[in-house]
Amino acid sequence: MSIAYNPTGRFEIKAWDVEFRRAPKRTLMARVYQPQGPGPFPTLLDLHGGAWHDKDRFANVPMCEAAAVSGILVVAIDMTNSPEAPYPASVQDANYGVRWLKSRAPEWKGDPSTLGILGSSSGGHVAQLVAMRPRDPRYNALAGPAGVDATVAYVATRSPISDCHARYEHMVKTNRPEMIKKTKLYFDPWESIFEGNPMKILERGEKVTLPPMLIMQGELDSNVPWQISDKFGKLYRAAGGECDVEIFEGCEHMWIAEPGPQTDRAHEVLKAFIARRMRALRRAA
Repeated sequence: MSIAYNPTGRFEIKAWDVEFRRAPKRTLMARVYQPQGPGPFPTLLDLHGGAWHDKDRFANVPMCEAAAVSGILVVAIDMTNSPEAPYPASVQDANYGVRWLKSRAPEWKGDPSTLGILGSSSGGHVAQLVAMRPRDPRYNALAGPAGVDATVAYVATRSPISDCHARYEHMVKTNRPEMIKKTKLYFDPWESIFEGNPMKILERGEKVTLPPMLIMQGELDSNVPWQISDKFGKLYRAAGGECDVEIFEGCEHMWIAEPGPQTDRAHEVLKAFIARRMRALRRAA
């Protein structure tokens, strides 16, 4: 691997859309953010949030652009939303997305061996499941490129729903009927909220893959209390994985949607984390 990533780099970027995959309800698309340079570039797959119910590949544009400008090939994908199909449909999309991007990255000057995933909110939940269970036959259900697996070099998250059931109970306690409805629509049958739950997976002691992880969490998040992320980080480390939990003081769930010092800090934390991962991969090569 010849990747030499500098998080302070500045590149012009080119962005365009390509077909990702044809799902039963619609054609899922991908947004490619390509640094304009010789490469090869580290590669990052972005998974959108939206309470598993809505949003698409455009949900995280500022962070995708910030990463790409620094010299990372970023590809954001649409995923199946819960009105179209419940769990694990979106996880299957993401698992396929990892394999698909590994096969496509070289033509966009990306290095597939460096591929990591970035997930926000419910996309963080999906990212954690893909990272921890890359070979789960349910998640691998979509046929993809031969000989390509769904393992990732790292996983970065922003306000991930690491414990879906604890988050559901928080929605009940704070009287959030729309979020309650969206949760029940995705986890159907209801028992899947425990099976497809990253926190519970660790608590059950399941055998999982533990790539290095970053969690960026708002201190005042009313959707995902910071205590969930803090607890998950401790369990992940206790299981033998590396997990950095960065708490953003005074920030709510969607603080990164608006320009400001804490948004800038989130971009810098993400890039610094990826830089550390690239250095580790170089040492291991």
